[in-house]
Amino acid sequence: MSELVLQSDSVAATQAIGRRLGTRLMPGHVIGLIGPLGSGKTTLVKGIAEGAGVANLRQVNSPTFVIVNEYEGTGGGAGLAIHHIDTYRLQGSRDLEALGFDEMLAEGAIVLEWADRVADLLPVDLLTIRLEPLSECGRRLVCTASGPESESILRAL
Repeated sequence: MSELVLQSDSVAATQAIGRRLGTRLMPGHVIGLIGPLGSGKTTLVKGIAEGAGVANLRQVNSPTFVIVNEYEGTGGGAGLAIHHIDTYRLQGSRDLEALGFDEMLAEGAIVLEWADRVADLLPVDLLTIRLEPLSECGRRLVCTASGPESESILRAL
């Protein structure tokens, strides 16, 4: 297990971290985001989507009420489905499973907000990013990779 701690002092810096992650995103990868409301989870996802080649970044927004947003990236030249999931309104892992989590994982990459709420369903090989607000725009991002695939994503940072 590897850990990397990053500091961000602005929205643009948080998105830049996400862009670097997005360049490494491949089908089957899971990035779990943890942090309080307003900690920058969706901001980070916007950067991830840009780095993964999503053309229309205006479509990247919080899926709090719709639960899952899907974006099409280029993923190094080929199509890459990105499933942006917000588990805040789910009752737990059973709800996520009922949404087709395994199918989404088989067909693309998953970026999961509030990942700690469904930890028992997540794969062993996972990149977890804990976002900790330090100030109005400042954030500490504690990134933990738990396997070889997540290690490859972490190396982008």
